Amino acid sequence: MADRPPNILICSCEDTMPLDGSAVRHGCRGAEVSTAHQLCRAELEKFRAAAAGGEPLIVGCTQEAPLFSEVAGSADITYANIRETAGWSKDANAAGPKMAALLAAAAEPAPEVPFVNLNSEGVTLIYGRDEQAIEAGNLLKDHLDVTVMKGSIRAAKGYLGAFELTVDGYAQPAPSSRGALSFAAPRDGAVSRCDLVLDISGGAPLFTASELREGYLRADPGDPTAVIKAVLKARDLVGSFDKPRYVAFTDDLCAHSRSQIVGCTRCLDLCPAGAIAPAGDHVVIDAYVCAGCGQCAAVCPTGAAAYALPPADVLLRKLRKLLTAYRDAGGRQPPTVLIHDDAHGAPLIDALARFGDGLPANVLPVAVNEVTQIGLEAIAAAFAYGAASVRLLLRAKPRHDVTGLRRTLALAEPILAGLGFSGARVATIETDDPDALADALRAIGNPEGAPRPASFLPVGAKRDVMRLALRELQRAAPTPVDVIALPAGAPFGTVEINVEGCTLCLACVSACPTGALSDNPERPQLRFAEDACVQCGLCKATCPEKVITLRPQLDFRAATASARVLKEEEPFYCIRCNKPFGVKSTIERVAAKLEGKHWMFQNSAQRLDVIKMCEECRVIAITEQEFDPYAAPPRPKARTTEDYLREREEQERTNKTES
Repeated sequence: MADRPPNILICSCEDTMPLDGSAVRHGCRGAEVSTAHQLCRAELEKFRAAAAGGEPLIVGCTQEAPLFSEVAGSADITYANIRETAGWSKDANAAGPKMAALLAAAAEPAPEVPFVNLNSEGVTLIYGRDEQAIEAGNLLKDHLDVTVMKGSIRAAKGYLGAFELTVDGYAQPAPSSRGALSFAAPRDGAVSRCDLVLDISGGAPLFTASELREGYLRADPGDPTAVIKAVLKARDLVGSFDKPRYVAFTDDLCAHSRSQIVGCTRCLDLCPAGAIAPAGDHVVIDAYVCAGCGQCAAVCPTGAAAYALPPADVLLRKLRKLLTAYRDAGGRQPPTVLIHDDAHGAPLIDALARFGDGLPANVLPVAVNEVTQIGLEAIAAAFAYGAASVRLLLRAKPRHDVTGLRRTLALAEPILAGLGFSGARVATIETDDPDALADALRAIGNPEGAPRPASFLPVGAKRDVMRLALRELQRAAPTPVDVIALPAGAPFGTVEINVEGCTLCLACVSACPTGALSDNPERPQLRFAEDACVQCGLCKATCPEKVITLRPQLDFRAATASARVLKEEEPFYCIRCNKPFGVKSTIERVAAKLEGKHWMFQNSAQRLDVIKMCEECRVIAITEQEFDPYAAPPRPKARTTEDYLREREEQERTNKTES
């Protein structure tokens, strides 16, 4: 779709909200904007005619999207909610710029989402403690393949269609059971495989973040309604299901480890579903277990893990259109970007619109798959494009740990404060109450946004987009600075070394996964490019001398700065060809330690000379002089019986002569 959609249809929903067509035209430049009173009923022909025109069309209504799609057939239609998010509000008369922004953002195309396939044949393990488990089995036996057994689950792994459970005290019911179930002799360590697990045991969940595990249904046995809901849901989980591949992973960008030395563990520390595991120098993400929280992608310093719903650059382009259109349409109040999900945030906004005051006219909602997918690049871009504040809407009791999001906010706060965005500019709103949401939004006030909003077009991988967004944020900021100190764990920073302790062994260069540390082929030198450093810690962990320190900071000059020299020394010159090689101080120190102190080098100037030669000359010297530099000195000849007898005879002759 083009930058500005050719056709936009907006409806006042039977005059329950005012429409500002002029603001929409200013915000969506080049668009043909038509208004309606009852587009879904009395004026349906207006929609039909617009859809039949063959041009892409944006309709400002989501409630009647099924009807419009049926009428439109294969036409290219995009739907945007401007009623609950803008028009149904006590600020409705001032919501024209906001409507323009929402319609413009809806025009941003999103790439297709890749999927993985889950297959379930309905083999179900019901894990309970009493007759309730038997009753659940009776409810499901006509629909699913239910397994009845006795035992205690020691370990569990897997997902919908591929669960594997280790059971202690495992015993199957005897076929001769009469009156009551009797079981065979129990055994430990039995393995049971199934497609679904219905857990009504009342004990601890079998999986971390159990609500996110596909095919694992857990209900409180003391709540009959919850048990019935779980049973009904289990009945429907038979067949083939498509699940989004939430995270795209590029293993050669991963900074997890090198040579069995561990560096970055950010994603491993945060994944609530246990979908990430080490695999040599990198990690692997199990797409079948991944629940899509996005925290791995949000904190990944190299961009090896990148969220796909949508990719970072697509989300930033949506923010660009949203905030640019709001400003172009005449939005004067400093805008607040409200990031929410569809499962929790959208119903809350809907309830606020239907039963409360609605969202303020300057609050621009942005729906994402998971709020925890938001990384520093999105926050930086929002402020660079002109947002005055950002709020992230979470459940009062999140379904999974949100530590990754809190770390992102803790990273964003000093950057914003350092650039002159004073006050609480970015924060979470954690509530399930629409009125509490309204109070929190209206309490933000009217802080000023960037005085020089950016207009950059984000394209590329996550790390590149993040660096671009931060540079543009600095240019747009109220008080730009060059360097900002960051908290520990930040993905930006510098490396400091104890120059006296460094031997220029260059082990850190070999370990660095991003090329931030490099050598100089011409002379002994260690160089550092800060723009490439992700503070993974591999250099520090690898250094045999333990002289490396990481200092997290954001230096905006690093993008254009040349690599700086951390340490350099004079090279040693080959005593045979005068070619520079190695480090002079190191070779001299090694030679001094070996001379006269090591048995291989005692009384052997020839061997010491080989150490002082370059690699080519060593081969030549060894070949010409026909000696093995690694061989031991000649061993003394072994004494034989003949030697002993001969020496004895000579001694006897000497004694006779003397006498």
